[in-house]
This record gives sequence, structure tokens and C-alpha cells, in this order.
Amino acid sequence: MAKQSYNPSNIAVIGMEWGDEGKGKIIDFLAEKADVVARFNGGNNAGHTIEVGNNKLVVHLVPSGVMYKNKLKIIGNGLVVDPKVLLGEMKNLDKNKIKITPDNLAVSENAHVILPKHIEEDKKAGGTIGTTARGIGPAYTDKAARIGLKMYELIDDTLFKKRFGDEESYQEYKEYARALKPYITDTSALMNNALDKNYRILFEGAQGTLLDVDFGTYPFVTSSNATAGGICTGLGISPKKVQSVLGVCKAYKTRVGMGPFPTEIMGNTAEKLQKVGKEFGATTGRQRRVGWFDALIGKYAVMVNGIDSIALTKLDVLTAVDKLKICVAYKYKGNIINNFTTNMKILQNCQPVYEEFDGWWDDLTKVRTYDKLPNNAKKYLRRIEELLKVPISIVSVGPRREQTIVTRSEFLF
Repeated sequence: MAKQSYNPSNIAVIGMEWGDEGKGKIIDFLAEKADVVARFNGGNNAGHTIEVGNNKLVVHLVPSGVMYKNKLKIIGNGLVVDPKVLLGEMKNLDKNKIKITPDNLAVSENAHVILPKHIEEDKKAGGTIGTTARGIGPAYTDKAARIGLKMYELIDDTLFKKRFGDEESYQEYKEYARALKPYITDTSALMNNALDKNYRILFEGAQGTLLDVDFGTYPFVTSSNATAGGICTGLGISPKKVQSVLGVCKAYKTRVGMGPFPTEIMGNTAEKLQKVGKEFGATTGRQRRVGWFDALIGKYAVMVNGIDSIALTKLDVLTAVDKLKICVAYKYKGNIINNFTTNMKILQNCQPVYEEFDGWWDDLTKVRTYDKLPNNAKKYLRRIEELLKVPISIVSVGPRREQTIVTRSEFLF
């Protein structure tokens, strides 16, 4: 990825963990100065929550710049799209006085379609690794097997009827195709045109680094590339075009679903973080597992994504926790491991090595500048920067847009 760490004209927003890091809030915050917000992977297994004033929205397919009607939102070819869900989401946005039109939303003609059979397959198999059972995996399976259905085929009734005319849901999906046809276009050409004109672009990732099908905690992963590499294949642009990568991580760790979680905690502290942090999945409503900050995961995400700076979210949730911990190494069979591993045998059987920090009791939700943060909070942030060797450019102290502290503006628009 080409690098331009100072006031870039395009920024990739990437989850550094198992998703749920608060990417939707960060993208919404940055979108004010953007021209285009482009999603490059996943499907409606993602749930990005946006809160502005008393207005709260959860979007699953439409990019998180949705609150700004004059921004172009792009659903890239790297996604798998459930037409019924997308149209339902557009209808819900309309109810919230957010008008979606072909002028502000473009859907790739090469994105693959999630069909009823994919959802049925997922419901039968999804429980084994804790998927959302939305048909995402089976749709990507068909894509890889070269038997998938692309959006341009869905909206061409001759092609669609030839392949799926005998299906029970044909008429239903024919109507979806009619409604979506004005939005379907060559988004790769759109993207490259926007880049050539030096528009300000946000590349929106879904899920997170540890759910990436190649670099995550396989098999407990999603079916797409959630890391920065997915931008190029998911939107049809050159790696040279990505100027800056902003990694999003929580001040502590969470995970939805099954799989290893080295710093997971139980008991009163865990219950407090779950309650105060409202740690329930935006898509499934499942309670998230919680744990201490894991610097090995952070360093790994920085490495595989080429992260330039970090947006750290939910610092406010740690208020009134007496002693905080940061994992700085793992111990496995008596040996110290200093780097994250996706080897399940090791990851499932290692113990975290912690550094301990004094907590704070100040309410951070009304803090708007870095210098007003408690000293212990600053020490905690500085240690994370030292361990990950990357600056923190944004600190989030609440879910709303205004509860955002910019600490290093040179990494942003």
C-alpha cells in the first residue's frame, strides 16, 4: 500500500480485532469531510452503529457515511449482497428521513447475490463456528466455485430466468431486481474516476483483522478479506492508490462467537464492561465476550494492514475499573511468545502475560480534548502507542459523533 501519513486524500478504516470495534462511528465522524464512502467486503453479517444526537441507526450493507445525503456511497464487488436486506435497509433509512437514490448509492454489478438457498445452508451449518447464519459463507463458496450469481445477472431477466427461472423464489427476486436496477453499475470505474479527481475517499472495512479468511483465527473467521488487502480486490483499485490506513480498536477486547480469546475475562469486571459498553452484537444481538487489551493482537494488525494511526474507542467504558491490564506477551509450555499467532493449537493453550495499570474514576463522556483526560488514562494510551509503535490519532469517549477527541489531525482529512 502506498503511504501518505500526513493529511491524506483517502483513508482506509480497518478493524484491528474480531469486528465490533466501532468502525461505524469512526467512519461517520470522518465522513463529514469525505466525498465517497466505499465498502469493500462482507455482507449483512456486518452491523455498523451510528449515533448522532438522539438518532441511532444500524446499517448492514449501506456504507456508514449514510447520514450525509450528499456523499456517494459505494457497495463494492467484494461484497455478497442480499437484495431483500438491502431494499429493507433503504426503506428503513427513508423512514428516518435519509433518502437513498441512485445519485448517492452505487452497487457493483460484480457483487455476488445471496439467494434463499445460501441462507438455508448457513442455518444448517452456521452453529459450528458461530456465524450469523445470513448466507454469507455459502454465497462466497459459490463465488469461489464459479457458480455464483452476480448483480448484473440478477437485473438481466433473460440471464436470471435462464439460471433460476424454475426456483420457487424467482418472482420475488425478479421484483428485487427491478427495484435495484437503477443502482447497479461499474463501481470500479466510479472508484478510479474519483481517485483520479483526488476526491476524499473512505474505504470502509467490515468485520476485523482476526476475522479475515486468510489472516484471522481460522476457522473461526468470516469468508472474505477484512484486512487492508481486501480494498484492492473488493473495489477494483490499485494498491498504489491507498494512501493511509486507520486501524480501529477498543480500549479493551471483545469477541462475538466461538474461537480462542487469550485475554478473555469472567466475573464482575467482565459483567461491568459488558453492561457499560453495551456489548451486544449489532447484527445478532449476541452478548460479546470481553477481555483485557492485547498488544500482540494490536501489533499483528498493524503489521498485516500497514496501519499508520489508530482510532481507539470506548475508553470511557474503563472508568472506575480499579486495575487495568495490557497483555504484552503469551506463555506457552513455559516459553514466552512475543508475537501473535494464528496457530490454533498454540493460541487455544497460551496464557497472557500482563502489565498492570492504575485506573481512573473521572467521567470521560464529556471530555473533548486530550489534555483534559485523567493522567492514568493518558498513561494507558501512551503505553498502547509504545507497544504497537503507532500513534493514536482519535480517542472515542462515547457512541455519539461529538464524543470524539482528535489527537493527531495530520493523519486525517
